[in-house]
Amino acid sequence: MVDHRRLGRELELFHADPLSGAGLPIWLPAGAAARHSVEEYVRELERQAGYQHVYSPPLGKRELFELSGHLGYFADDMFPVLRLSADDEFVLRPALCPHHALVYRARGRSYRELPLRIAELGGMYRPERSGVLGGLSRVRAISLNDAHNFCAVEQVGAEVAEILDLIRTAHAALGVRPAGFRLSLRGPGEKYVGDDEMWNRAENLLREALSGLPYVEAAGEAAFYGPKIDIQILDGAGRESTISTIQLDFDKPARFDLSYTDSSGGRSRPVMVHRSLVGSMERLFAYLIEVHSGAFPAWYAPVQVQVLPVGPEQFDAAEAFRRDCVRAGLRAELVGDGSLGARVRVAAQRRVPYAAVLGAREVAAGQVALRLRDGRAVEPMAAPDALRMIAGIVAAHSAELLP
Repeated sequence: MVDHRRLGRELELFHADPLSGAGLPIWLPAGAAARHSVEEYVRELERQAGYQHVYSPPLGKRELFELSGHLGYFADDMFPVLRLSADDEFVLRPALCPHHALVYRARGRSYRELPLRIAELGGMYRPERSGVLGGLSRVRAISLNDAHNFCAVEQVGAEVAEILDLIRTAHAALGVRPAGFRLSLRGPGEKYVGDDEMWNRAENLLREALSGLPYVEAAGEAAFYGPKIDIQILDGAGRESTISTIQLDFDKPARFDLSYTDSSGGRSRPVMVHRSLVGSMERLFAYLIEVHSGAFPAWYAPVQVQVLPVGPEQFDAAEAFRRDCVRAGLRAELVGDGSLGARVRVAAQRRVPYAAVLGAREVAAGQVALRLRDGRAVEPMAAPDALRMIAGIVAAHSAELLP
């Protein structure tokens, strides 16, 4: 069985240190490089879909989370209140939605602005029990790809459909293989906000959005403020978890008194759609490491090109090619110690997509010979052509190593 914790150590992607604390992994340079590429891709995908990105603080006043309902309904999943003085108490946030509600109400809004899509890759914190923590799959500090879409009720169906399309696009590029859809609903004996009318309306809207898709209904798995669509994945051990989610919320717009000027000049209340295309960076990469066995698509591989001069006489040409790769936006490194065969094997073991070999003949002809991590060899080609090919595959977010 492929275990992301073992591969994370072997490939130096992340590190767990007792001094950092359980459930608080440290992203090492290789893992951080891969994560940065994924974050850039998701931000650009969202930007093109009309999302506006914000930054908000990872903690807030106690009153913020009392107003949002988290302290009343979600306190068991929150860190204790940080008390600076009797009237100055703060909370590490367990979710980003309260701050995004504040973004919405920073000024008056018009129906012409809706849907208003506010996105952020932000930190949130939950005091998971030490017994359930493991690698990146279950952590206490969570970096969430999050967004909150504020829209009129009549826009909800189209908005959810568009979010589902964005999720499919992101999953295809990353290599995520969904295991199924769940419609998470209220269950008996649980604490939920709102009334039956609100819940029935929200549940029916999500059922309509899932029309034509296979899904199962999961009673008791809704958020405390509304039902949700969860897109599931399976890890290497066959355990199911949620990677992407879409949640409807009629409650927080009321709690925060959010409104917009409608087409008749009156005041109307928006619906808040919580959504995450790829979930948290931690759980996402726990899955991606396992599903790809550490061999990420070239576009988010930590090192994309390893340049290998056959001997010292080729070092200058190899360094020039490495610099050209970096200028083209690629992550490249030069490795010159040891036999060529050993260096090619190590590059493949470290899941580097391309090893660019430069011997005397290649340098004389202005060429490089590419070796792929899957063992394939490419006939020597002009160095600029090899660079354009690799850069084109990366820019296209392709899962293939050759056109």
